[in-house]
Amino acid sequence: MERNLQRTRQDLAEFLRSRRERITLAEVGLPNTGRRRTPGLRREEVAALAGVGLSWYTWFEQGRDISVSPAFLDSLCQVLKLDAMERKHLYLLSLQRPPVEQGRTWCAVPQIIHRLMTDLQLRPAYVLNLRWDVLAWNCAADKIFKFSDKAPEQRNILWMLFNDARMKSLFNPWDDQAIQMLSSFRRDYVHASKESDVSSLVHELEDSSPEFKGWWSRHDIHGPCQGIRHLSIESFGDVTLEHTTLTVDVEKHLRLVYYAPVEQGILLFEFERWLADENVEAKLERS
Repeated sequence: MERNLQRTRQDLAEFLRSRRERITLAEVGLPNTGRRRTPGLRREEVAALAGVGLSWYTWFEQGRDISVSPAFLDSLCQVLKLDAMERKHLYLLSLQRPPVEQGRTWCAVPQIIHRLMTDLQLRPAYVLNLRWDVLAWNCAADKIFKFSDKAPEQRNILWMLFNDARMKSLFNPWDDQAIQMLSSFRRDYVHASKESDVSSLVHELEDSSPEFKGWWSRHDIHGPCQGIRHLSIESFGDVTLEHTTLTVDVEKHLRLVYYAPVEQGILLFEFERWLADENVEAKLERS
């Protein structure tokens, strides 16, 4: 344990030294007074810009056993112009809990993920961002959830779940599964700022859905979703699907939701044939 702690302190010292050495005087608004023996900022300059004493900052950079506050670390991040990944790294080296990064909702789905979903012809799959907007999907998912029938601004899992009659009838029973999904969304909600489009979505749902407003006000946090969805598909019938979520980009909160039928035997065969028929129809429409 002591060896690991010593290594962390050494890594902290080397990391801080490397970050301040890459900053120019001009970048922080300091005058260039001539040639300097080392590049970048000196310790006393970093300390002054961060609003702490030189001795205290020197002890911190040397990895001594002193306590630091998140406010100081954030100030130091600004002085050293650290990006999100570097900021998280500094917190970890300082033995602090990593900061919660405010998630971004706009992002592009990597082309390889589009290819992956296309290859999953008999397994419904779609991609969500932090706001639970559906950014991409395959033919199997579209046949079940009808994403392509929706305008882009309504192509959101929560909006459809609470405001679209067809989506409500799809989940059976709806109440239990809607509560589970809302609980999962609340865990994502903490990554968004109060002024974000995620908060705007919540306000819109509170205005449009009494069920959402009532359940949201409870602040219930359940365990992870059961991994099971019970669906009543109008053109097929009842089916039970197992689902999981795979991270595509952790920093952008981008993830792939994948479904697979639980049933085996004749029902699985019929369900896959039903999905395959849709894929054939989709190919004919594109040709």
